[in-house]
Amino acid sequence: MTPSLRHQLLATLVPRLRGSADLDVSGGVEVAAAAERDRVTRHQEGLDRSLPTGLVPGLGRRWVVRRELVAGADGELPVWVLEPRGAEATSTVYHLHGGGFVSPTDAAHVRWATRVAGPLGARVVLPDYPLAPTHDWRSSRAALVDDVARYAALGRVVLTGDSAGGNIALAVAQELRDRGGPAPSRMVLVSPWVDLSESTPRTATLDGTDPWLHLAKLRLYASWWAGSDDPAELARPELSPALGDLDGLPPTLVLCGTRDLLHPGCRLLADRAAAARWPMTYVERPDLIHVYPLLPGVPEARTAGAAVAEFVR
Repeated sequence: MTPSLRHQLLATLVPRLRGSADLDVSGGVEVAAAAERDRVTRHQEGLDRSLPTGLVPGLGRRWVVRRELVAGADGELPVWVLEPRGAEATSTVYHLHGGGFVSPTDAAHVRWATRVAGPLGARVVLPDYPLAPTHDWRSSRAALVDDVARYAALGRVVLTGDSAGGNIALAVAQELRDRGGPAPSRMVLVSPWVDLSESTPRTATLDGTDPWLHLAKLRLYASWWAGSDDPAELARPELSPALGDLDGLPPTLVLCGTRDLLHPGCRLLADRAAAARWPMTYVERPDLIHVYPLLPGVPEARTAGAAVAEFVR
C-alpha cells in the first residue's frame, strides 16, 4: 500500500524541521563526536523543560497537571502526572519518550499519551528522565522501575514508549518481571530502539533510506547512553532488551514502518518474541517512517491509534 500524501509530505518536512542531519566526519570521527557532544549539551542547557502541551488543545480543561519528584541514582527524577479532571483514575498510561536519549519530552509525546489514556479514563505519567551525554542509563533505571511498580500496585498500567523510550520501556518491563510483584498489564512500543548493538547487519543497509535517523548519530548516542562504546556492553539486556529474555512479559503491541533505521531491530524483536512465551503482536507497515503513529493528521497514524485503542481497551 502506497503511503498517503500527508505521510510523504511529513516524511520530508519533519526531519528538516527537527534539524536532522548526519555527523560531519570530514575532520575525523573523533572531531565530529566531540562537536556533536558540545552541540547537544549546549542545546539541552538552553531548553525550557516545562511540559510542552501545544498539541493538546484544552489540556487544562481536561487534565490536572502536577510535577512529582522520584528518588533516583543522580538525585530526584522529575515526573509529570496528568490526572483526568473531574474523575478519579484507577489506571495509568506510563509513557517513556523517545529522542535518541538526548532530547526531552516534546508536544507529540504528550499528545500521544493523552490520546491513549483518554478513552480509558486513565492518568498519564511522563517521566523527564536525565539525558545523555551528561547521564547514562544508570541515572534513571532504578527510579523508573520503582515508579512503574508503584503505579502498577495502584491499578492497571499501560506502559508505552517510542523510539529510545521504547528501549527503556522494554528494559523496565523485563526488570519488573524478574523482580516479581506489580507489573504493567499491557505494553505498546512505537518504533522501539531495542538493539543498540546493531546485531542485525541489515541496519547499515537502511542508512540513507531513512530521512530522519542517521547511523553515525545513533552509534554515538548509544555509546553515550551506555557509558561505553564496547560492543559487549551495548549488547547487555539493560541496553539492548531485544537480546534479553522475552519470556513472561505482558501482552504487547509493537508498531513499526519499514522506512526506519530501527526496523531491523524491531523485526529481530518480533522474531525472538515468536520463539518466546510472550504474547506480542507486531504490526509492520511498508514505506512508513520512524514513529509514524505520532505524526499529526496522517491517515496511517489514525489507523495505528485505533489499533492501540482496541489493544489497550
